[in-house]
Amino acid sequence: MENKKYTFHINGMHCNACVLMTESELKELPNITNVKSNLKNNLVEVVGDFGDKNQEQIIEELSHILKPHGYTLSLEKQKSNKNYSDFQIAIPVALLFIALFIILQKVGLVNLINTSKITYGTSFIVGIIASLSTCMAVVGGLVLSMSATFAREGDKVKPQILFHGGRIISFFFFGGIIGALGSVFTLNTNATFGLGLFIGLVMLIMGVNLLDIFDSTKIAQISMPKFISKKAFNLSKLNHTLTPLLVGIATFFLPCGFTQSMQIYTLSTGSFLKGGFTMLAFALGTLPILALVSFSSFSIKNNKNSGIFFKTAGIIVILFAIMNILNSLVVIGLIKPIFNF
Repeated sequence: MENKKYTFHINGMHCNACVLMTESELKELPNITNVKSNLKNNLVEVVGDFGDKNQEQIIEELSHILKPHGYTLSLEKQKSNKNYSDFQIAIPVALLFIALFIILQKVGLVNLINTSKITYGTSFIVGIIASLSTCMAVVGGLVLSMSATFAREGDKVKPQILFHGGRIISFFFFGGIIGALGSVFTLNTNATFGLGLFIGLVMLIMGVNLLDIFDSTKIAQISMPKFISKKAFNLSKLNHTLTPLLVGIATFFLPCGFTQSMQIYTLSTGSFLKGGFTMLAFALGTLPILALVSFSSFSIKNNKNSGIFFKTAGIIVILFAIMNILNSLVVIGLIKPIFNF
């Protein structure tokens, strides 16, 4: 027999983390030699030896591997179901969240209006929003994949503690390093404007992607270099006592737009402690949902209400992004202050 290349449509991909997840899972099959997922056109190329199986049988075999993570394969491009009805619930919930945010903003606990003055409370809330996003759902899939490996050996609790402990420690440590590196920079007015505008645009793209309406914006999302992120995914396949700890540490380098946005901001703190505590607060914000995923196999991505989750988070992120972009224009004096809360 010989290796052949097959191209299938892949459904359920939202970001660059999805590309890594699908490639990582399929490469585990012994009869597959190469996999390449494409976010732009939602295709996956698979090179392998499948014997006498036809394409439908191959799709069934590969979809069985990917389905637990929220992906399926097909020969024909499936019509995307935008589920606009989700907005009937998503919009009111998002507005309630914004109202709560305004109250917290007034008492000084959070600050999402001005990215140059982000508080630890703000970082925590961004972490909560991130945990409801598609890229964090992929991290959840990574946790489930790792958990399954250790659950077969009857060890369920210790790996989870190591994973979450490693994640929290690494976010503080690496966040501190980024903050310390930022001490060599002095942000003048133009730099502050550029930073705020950039973070605002990144958040805007993430928010639009979460709405799952426009496919073209997916490829515009920033991400960690693929070779670094791929190393993080490969760690989850190791069967070693310290694997959960290493995977937890490696999540700092996964291609999640929210994580990268906070990392960019952390650079502006110019302090190891401020940078470390900013990323620590963000990691703690993601902890409740990730812990739920770890100990109950709960998956937002596969939940029947996932569309509402993502659209709600998308609306919230878009609103905050617009606020930040407008505030950046205020910084350089192009417009007068709009938000006084």
